[in-house]
Amino acid sequence: MNEVSAQQIAHLISGRIVGDPNVKVSGPSKIDDSQEGTISFLANPKYESYIYDCLADIVLVSESFEPKKELNCTLIHVPNVYESLAVLMDTFGAKSKEDHFIASQACIHDTVQIGDNVHIEAFVNINRGSSVGADTRIYSNVSIGANVKIGSNTIIYPGVRIYDNCEIGNDVILHANVVIGADGFGFSRAEDGSYKKINHLGNVIIKDKVEIGANTTVDRGSIGSTVIGEGVKLDNLIQVAHNVEIGKNTVIAAQTGIAGSAKLGESNIIGGQVGIAGHKKIGNRIQVQAQTGIIGDIKDDARLSGSPAIEYANYYKSYAAFKNLPDLLVEIRKMKQKLAKLEDASPNL
Repeated sequence: MNEVSAQQIAHLISGRIVGDPNVKVSGPSKIDDSQEGTISFLANPKYESYIYDCLADIVLVSESFEPKKELNCTLIHVPNVYESLAVLMDTFGAKSKEDHFIASQACIHDTVQIGDNVHIEAFVNINRGSSVGADTRIYSNVSIGANVKIGSNTIIYPGVRIYDNCEIGNDVILHANVVIGADGFGFSRAEDGSYKKINHLGNVIIKDKVEIGANTTVDRGSIGSTVIGEGVKLDNLIQVAHNVEIGKNTVIAAQTGIAGSAKLGESNIIGGQVGIAGHKKIGNRIQVQAQTGIIGDIKDDARLSGSPAIEYANYYKSYAAFKNLPDLLVEIRKMKQKLAKLEDASPNL
């Protein structure tokens, strides 16, 4: 990207400039590793000390930020630093319009319907009866099963596997090695202790504006669908089991596992390494701390931590006590020893 001025940036993100409106930058840098000719940002107060030695020419700050020392940079005040940063990252990361083509090494069944301006790279396989919407990009070594529907303006990165009958919406991003529609973990146990596979006949439905991180797996429903709602964002290495439903605008961090038939509401924020038991109903606007274990239904607006999960505030009150239990046990042992000595020293009654 060419250089842009503070004034141009402020206009783009509706910011308020304090300093030189004509200073120009050509890209972003971190505030704790800033560089000249860049724009940085201060969103977390614990990083404030870095701004006073910052080499970046422009720094995004909140409306309420008041510097405690003199600064060498131009400030742009905005209501929401992260939201404004997202706009800027899109701007700096914008690529020139890529050519679209369908590689001769791609294997596409004659019955596949392909929209306008679709890009399909080498060694992509698309099976019978599937469709790909306009402006979608499919990178190399992707495998798409039969009767799969893929929407418009979707990006499918290398190594993705989409099994038969699954549906992918518009403006979806599937990162490398995502697997959509594998069988769930379903078996029946025989009297002799062996296990017989239960065939999974359902599918996966991924709605619009979903992004799924690398190596995440979403299993097909045993009967019916596994559903990922509109605007959901899944990190890398997440397991979504058969017949799970995730409500719109929910975000889930890496290494979380959701067991079969769990139902998650809308606008939830779920940390990394969280475990959610099967067949549980999770409400809306839940916030779940990392490594929490959920084994029961959860009502709207809960704040959870611990395993099994309890309210966030109660967990940390409990933690303040149980982290000291080893020391308390030592003190109790010492007290018992002292009492024993006193009893030995006392005359018999």
